Amino acid sequence: MRSYINGRRAVTRNDFIELALGTPVELWLGVDGESEMERAARLDAARDILTDDPGMPDDAIRIAAAAIDDHAAELFNVVPLTRPASRRRPVRKGAAA
Repeated sequence: MRSYINGRRAVTRNDFIELALGTPVELWLGVDGESEMERAARLDAARDILTDDPGMPDDAIRIAAAAIDDHAAELFNVVPLTRPASRRRPVRKGAAA
């Protein structure tokens, strides 16, 4: 089954997030090994986008909340760990020989 959002094909999870937000995920999260200059440019671009679309953080929060609600069973499937039965040594009473 193929999924399309606004005429674009979404294949991976990041594709769905990117198409829902309208921006690459890396713009907000950064990438490993980016220089200070690259980081400053990325944050400057993110500020410009937020200035142009002040409702974007609310939309992102709404999308995240919907995803958590849709997948809560898998996300919060917590199973308590069982403790292994402890091995007790037998108690010996009496005097040593």
